[in-house]
Amino acid sequence: MSKTLVTFFSASGTTRRTAEKLARAINSDLYEIKPAVPYTSADLNWMDKHSRSSLEMNDPSSRPELAEKSTDLTAYDSIFLGFPIWWYTAPTIIRSFLENNDFSGKTLILFATSGGSGMGKTDAELASSCPGGRILKGRLLNGNPSEDELRQWADSF
Repeated sequence: MSKTLVTFFSASGTTRRTAEKLARAINSDLYEIKPAVPYTSADLNWMDKHSRSSLEMNDPSSRPELAEKSTDLTAYDSIFLGFPIWWYTAPTIIRSFLENNDFSGKTLILFATSGGSGMGKTDAELASSCPGGRILKGRLLNGNPSEDELRQWADSF
């Protein structure tokens, strides 16, 4: 079986909990995507058009700096990539991660958590940031899915 990685960005802890449970369910390695400057609750106030998250999400060229510029992914064939949905898509830090790493020949399976919106066209939107990699849409993993449910879902790929 190919080596699998679960990687994630989580600002509030929701996506982190899901990613940790998924990694346990499929017995994979786990990697957290961290911003160089952590997000504060004020940064995440989507109702404030001047908050950090609002400014980043409204700027198509925004690429928040990563705490680790690149990650050695050579050992992995399949990578589950998790994030919260912000403004109906992935946070711009996900593009930073994709553009700073080599995903040639790798399959990325997206998963997300959301307070109310779906994933929309996130897979298509991220494809340009991941040349050489294959992005699969995946699904929203809201609520509290069991490890069995997560394993069955992951096995479908």
